[in-house]
Amino acid sequence: MDRKLKVLLLFDSPYFKPRGYDFKEEFQDPNWSTERRTHQALLENGHKPILLGLYNNVSLLFEEAAESKPEVIFNLAEVFNQKSHLDKNVVATLEMLDIPYTGASLTNLAICGNKALCKKILTFHRIKVPHFYTFYRNRRIWLPKKLRLPLIVKPLNEEASRGISQASIVEDETSLIERVKFIHESMKSDVIAEEYVDGRELYVSVLGDRRIKVLPFREIKFGNLGEDVSAIATYKAKWDDEYRKKWEIKNVFAGRLPEGLNKKISDICKRAFRALDLEGYARFDIRVGKDSKIHILEVNANPSLDPEDELAQSADKGGMPYNKLIQKILKLGIKRGESER
Repeated sequence: MDRKLKVLLLFDSPYFKPRGYDFKEEFQDPNWSTERRTHQALLENGHKPILLGLYNNVSLLFEEAAESKPEVIFNLAEVFNQKSHLDKNVVATLEMLDIPYTGASLTNLAICGNKALCKKILTFHRIKVPHFYTFYRNRRIWLPKKLRLPLIVKPLNEEASRGISQASIVEDETSLIERVKFIHESMKSDVIAEEYVDGRELYVSVLGDRRIKVLPFREIKFGNLGEDVSAIATYKAKWDDEYRKKWEIKNVFAGRLPEGLNKKISDICKRAFRALDLEGYARFDIRVGKDSKIHILEVNANPSLDPEDELAQSADKGGMPYNKLIQKILKLGIKRGESER
């Protein structure tokens, strides 16, 4: 794909802005680095990007598509009206427009957004995940006999470790009931409780369609944890710089793994990518237990494309700098669009 394209760059906005707004002021903010760098990469690749930030008015998308007639939509939308579970609804809208778009499909986001459903599909395909149980709101809460303590308790549909803290690790039935109730009431969310896998946590980024490319692994390192601090990727461990500095938590390229494990992890992630019928790009959060068994913890469809986040870092390490990564994602979106026509 050497031709230059009219690309609608679609992303979240925390407030309403009309069509045609240039977002120059916002792009100076480090928190907008994904949007800014993607826009820059599209320009440097010779394309003609049109900016559209969505807040709570989807009609802007229909209007822009009808007037600008983009050849492809580069989708960076992760929320709508500040609600993360509506990312799939934005993609449903894109599918109605019948314009090629990048990244995950509606089905991908719906499945990966439900941690239990995703794990059930992987289990059906004999891909190992931690044993788990789902606690829906307004139903009885107890410790199922099939689960072995300790457990980690999470919101069923949240992303980016929202709702995960040190209190998420429970050692007995009383603590389990308390934590499940807390999430039910404070986050208005159903809950998944899964067996805690003690070991190394790796992030495996994947690109592709029928041909799948596994990028160099990343790993979260817990350097200086106290005796009462569990080695889990809490919200603070991911996003609070002072907390990360205090506990010497770093995200780095994965160190040496036991012989043969690199290939085994790559093969498992490829199998999972196909089993879930994923498209575009994804990231697998996995745990390698002390027995070297590999468990998929979560599957992230449309993971962050921030230049400092896992996928972009892994792509760069694998010989695909940011501009090429954005071009590759664009090509995958166009290829899928053409195959569906």
